[in-house]
Amino acid sequence: MVEWTDIERATIQEIFTNMNYEEVGPACLARCLIVYPWTQRYFGNFGNLYNATAITTNPMIAKHGITILHGLDRAVKNMDDIKNTYAELSELHSDKLHVDPDNFRLLSDCLTIVIASKMGKSFTGEVQATFQKFMAVVVSALGRQYH
Repeated sequence: MVEWTDIERATIQEIFTNMNYEEVGPACLARCLIVYPWTQRYFGNFGNLYNATAITTNPMIAKHGITILHGLDRAVKNMDDIKNTYAELSELHSDKLHVDPDNFRLLSDCLTIVIASKMGKSFTGEVQATFQKFMAVVVSALGRQYH
């Protein structure tokens, strides 16, 4: 079990409260698919993903990016039990979708970059450390089924 300080809880809550999901979600997923093109294999039914422009303008990518962020809301609301909160999602991604669990980390890194770019100077080292701690717990929970 992960221990969270009151400051860490407040920091995570503030990041997600102030986040524009419709902007950050699509940017995060698009960045992941562009920077790590092998991750595109899980989105074969999303149409044209042949270049960065096609990816960033793909409405299905945008919609799924928003869905991912709303999925993170569940972790924000259940910070003391993220592992069980994501048990079904872990099983789905492992058993049905066969997603390489390392892709969760790659997506987490892309999300961190997008959030840092949006927050600017307020994305201090302390904020980054807290956000990355949170995302490490999420990534671990999503990869749980693979162990």
